[in-house]
Amino acid sequence: MKTFVILLPILWALFALQGATSHEDHPLSRIAVHKAIAALDARAYIKATPSVLGSNGVNQEWITLEYGRSNPSNDDWVGVFSPGNFSAATCDPENNMVTPPLLCTAPIKYQFANRSSPNYKRTRKGSLKLQLINQRSDFSFALFSGGLRNPKLVAVSNTVAFANPNVPLYPRLAQGKTWNEMTVTWTSGYDINEAEPFVEWAPQGGQKTRSPAGTLTFDRSSLCGAPARTVGWRDPGFIHTSFLKELWPNLVYTYKLGHKLFNGTYIWSQVYKFKSSPYPGQNSLQRVVIFGDMGKEEADGSNVYNQYQPGSLNTTKQIIEDLKNIDIVFHIGDIVYANGYLSQWDQFTSQVEPITSRVPYMIASGNHERDWPDSGSFYGKKDSGGECGVLAQTMFYFPAENRDKFWYSTDYGMFRFCIADTEHDWREGTEQYKFLEHCFASVDRQKQPWLIFLAHRVLGYSSGDFYADDGSFGEPMGRESLQKLWQKYKVDIAIYGHVHNYERTCPIYQNICTMNEKNSYKGTLNGTIHVVAGGGGAGLVKFTSLQTKWSIFKDYDYGFVKMTAFDHSNLLFEYKKSRDGKVYDSFNISRDYRDILACTVDSCPSMTLAS
Repeated sequence: MKTFVILLPILWALFALQGATSHEDHPLSRIAVHKAIAALDARAYIKATPSVLGSNGVNQEWITLEYGRSNPSNDDWVGVFSPGNFSAATCDPENNMVTPPLLCTAPIKYQFANRSSPNYKRTRKGSLKLQLINQRSDFSFALFSGGLRNPKLVAVSNTVAFANPNVPLYPRLAQGKTWNEMTVTWTSGYDINEAEPFVEWAPQGGQKTRSPAGTLTFDRSSLCGAPARTVGWRDPGFIHTSFLKELWPNLVYTYKLGHKLFNGTYIWSQVYKFKSSPYPGQNSLQRVVIFGDMGKEEADGSNVYNQYQPGSLNTTKQIIEDLKNIDIVFHIGDIVYANGYLSQWDQFTSQVEPITSRVPYMIASGNHERDWPDSGSFYGKKDSGGECGVLAQTMFYFPAENRDKFWYSTDYGMFRFCIADTEHDWREGTEQYKFLEHCFASVDRQKQPWLIFLAHRVLGYSSGDFYADDGSFGEPMGRESLQKLWQKYKVDIAIYGHVHNYERTCPIYQNICTMNEKNSYKGTLNGTIHVVAGGGGAGLVKFTSLQTKWSIFKDYDYGFVKMTAFDHSNLLFEYKKSRDGKVYDSFNISRDYRDILACTVDSCPSMTLAS
């Protein structure tokens, strides 16, 4: 009887998925769940072992599923559900007009029954190894026949759970609003009425101190539409952020996350470490990695039926392997591609935790984080799946004045980064345009010579086929609005995501190359170099067959870019492929401060008192 209580609401959740799905490219949207029916088979079974995970303190673990049925098919599949109990009593309605049976959550991932058991149809049994992460709740597994297009539920497993589902998890470092502040954001299952969150930290080997953390969460009413408000909903837990202030420059610090329960017990994370930021203008080796559109990918091969983000794990792996040579990372939009399936955010923060726990991980807003009709976004599409920016703004910290206005600046040594929010209006006269001009104008180029513009959508130049088909070779109105600022304030490099490939232009202004050199730039650039670095992991975008004079290098592959500032006069730019971490394109800039001061076209007043 207990099994039936679980099964019926699962079917209603699956039924609701069809109407709630807002992005057909998401793997979970490939299931024709509106056709799901109950077909319980007493001879079918599915069993998960072990039943208790994380006993040794780990927060991700592999489990084994064993299953079978009397009449198997090669299109049988297994869905992973969390929470494991799908009874209607645990589900909240979308609104007060909804009556039972209520909508629960979608499966968090799935896999075909014959994936690791090629003889499944003949032997009538199979097994799978799946990786689970601690997501603050238990798990159950369901065996379906009928394929993705006509699913029939035949068996449900026992539940499995982590020993302590509430522990602090997945720390995410980010620069604060000043150069000597580091923020630590993490997720836990403890509300502030259960435990006090804090970070214990110290210079490596030094005296420890504790900094309190603020706590945020949200509910369905904070989101804008389906599936985020309906079957994609999953309780996000509690997101905590602590501010570590007055750090010494370039110093290694250790830290660990803590929760003090009201009975006096302490719950701790493992110990992590990071290196604090250099003083603005400090002359030291500084290394920056930038990419967009990475998303998440399951290490066990699940949830990638349409291979939407096949390069994600490779990009993550290469950055982890080179982390000792990286100081700060920028992920410029289209972060998770959750598209309203909230469980994916936990899975992403787990995937990047070896990076985010060690170096600042700065994000920008993309269409898959923000866009939703009538929500204030510049574009009226449904790319966020109803998230409308809430997940990105809550799960990660970034030093903006207003979290919904996702534009901000941050300094790292000799670099000034001005980060735009392409999902809000950037055109001349807007609040964002004024912010960007101030960001460019306020930097002291003698101390911070490397001025970098970052944005998700291509506000500059791209040979991506969909931009070329529109005849714009970039976001319509992008260059027209911003190129005056780039030129006036001598922005060195502009880097974008959105187009899932790599491309680099010459230094350019008003569609004209300002230098003929391609790899070694000396002296005044006279224009801005535009780079598309959207090959972080999501499905690749083809280039147009049209040839442009301004495009120097194109690559239809997954990769990321790395900038190394050796001093105030020398910068190395590299494009690396995610498949092997090797450099496939590069250039360097060598110049003096006087070269930045030199007048170029439209960068100085036409008349001065001296003239």
